[in-house]
Amino acid sequence: MNTMNILIGLMPMIGWGVFPILTGKFGGKPVNQIVGATYGTFLSAVVVSLVMQTPILTGKDFLFTFLSGACWSIAQSLVFYAFTEMGVSRTMPVSTGFQLIGTSLWGVIVLGEWSSVTAKLIGFFSIILIIIGVYLTTYSEKKVSESESNVVKGITLVLIATIGYVGYSAFPQAVTVDGFQAFLPQALGMAVASTAFAFITKSNREAKPYRAKSTYLNLISGVFFAFAALTYLISSRKDVNGLATGFTLSQMNVIIGTLGGIYILHEYKTHKEMIMVVSGLALVVIAGIITAFI
Repeated sequence: MNTMNILIGLMPMIGWGVFPILTGKFGGKPVNQIVGATYGTFLSAVVVSLVMQTPILTGKDFLFTFLSGACWSIAQSLVFYAFTEMGVSRTMPVSTGFQLIGTSLWGVIVLGEWSSVTAKLIGFFSIILIIIGVYLTTYSEKKVSESESNVVKGITLVLIATIGYVGYSAFPQAVTVDGFQAFLPQALGMAVASTAFAFITKSNREAKPYRAKSTYLNLISGVFFAFAALTYLISSRKDVNGLATGFTLSQMNVIIGTLGGIYILHEYKTHKEMIMVVSGLALVVIAGIITAFI
């Protein structure tokens, strides 16, 4: 794997790391956040498509990339609800851990990545390190002050969302399309799914998704997501990093998201909790580096 591929593989972590911090700062209900973010992503995709003059996909290629975006939109809506239950700094590591398990196993078992025995051993070892690191970041001394039902609900939401995230990563792998070509139909799928969510969610009247300021502020967070999504589509192709490695590298966003939740969104941590968080994130970085060189 060359240096350029690794750099491409790490680019999504910037956009996806900043994304939850921005949605937290801009506020609003989950419906405001998902509508604003997906519309911002779609507008970005339109601009990229016009600048790059990419051909419009049709048939199976369009359907699978469209479904990929719809899967992400549904999954992210659930994660936004999890943010309200557990906070960004707690949800991000849990979401990362579940996604790493699901997407990496899909890449290895279905797509045949990490083909040699040595690669599989190293790959799964790195995933174990990441899971341990994620577990450390969720450590809390003040268990009494937390609502156990909220934590259970949040983890359940993230677990269900993982199915959608795996679909988001897996569907584009079922067709052979360029990342730039896949970007627009994928973003369209995100926007269509979030629009449907806005009309059917029970919180629609309270949140006023098309009249609330937070919805339009979250267009900005959508631009950051668009950057991550586009670079991830490129990174996850077999001739660049592949799904398993590309996805693992992209999930280094947990570092930015977790620390951003603590220092920018002011999700308080005790001294001991911060030691556990930093130790856990260090394991995630080490595991990511190992994976990058498989």
